[in-house]
Amino acid sequence: MAQSNMIDYYAQRASEYERIYHRPERQSDLKELQAMIETAFRDHMVFEVACGTGYWTQFIARQAKSILANDYNSKVIKIAQQKDYGSCIVDFRKSDAYSLSNIESGFSAGFSGFWWSHIPKEKLQDFLINFHSKLRQGAPVVFIDNVYVEHNSTPISRKDNEGNTYQIRKLEDGSEHEVLKNFPSDQELHETLSSFTSDLSILRLRYFWMLEYNIIKF
Repeated sequence: MAQSNMIDYYAQRASEYERIYHRPERQSDLKELQAMIETAFRDHMVFEVACGTGYWTQFIARQAKSILANDYNSKVIKIAQQKDYGSCIVDFRKSDAYSLSNIESGFSAGFSGFWWSHIPKEKLQDFLINFHSKLRQGAPVVFIDNVYVEHNSTPISRKDNEGNTYQIRKLEDGSEHEVLKNFPSDQELHETLSSFTSDLSILRLRYFWMLEYNIIKF
């Protein structure tokens, strides 16, 4: 039920989603991440999971050879398709991030922005195995997501038996939605990825974290 609610929430939020990137206190962090994303995927064929409105896709496209970006919501894909990706070959495909049944394999790099925090902890391993199966052995992978900042982030409303945390978010139409939003520690990230890589690098900024690694095991 939580995943279904989240899908509905992001479909309704599509037109106002990128306003989170306009918050003035986060601009320094965002500029640093944007620069790093631009160079991380130079000349790669990138598979991006849960691309949303294509905000991060546009920065990957500045250096990447090609991008296949997926999302489950048609509304956000339509917004993403309107962006300018320069000479980079960018295709979008609607698919379930937990099955990726219509996604081919063989990509040379993988990326996902602000999706890790929405994956239930009990589904993380299965998601990563499936995601990695679409990438070449040794492919670089990058995830970025939010750091919880007291008095800036939306407060945590509850925690379930699996350790997942939730927020109550309100949209412009006044509707309220419970959204799964996890904030993993460095230790949790290392433990989750220990069976897939030995070269995990984690960067923590004030408002965001970024992790990079190369797949060495499936």
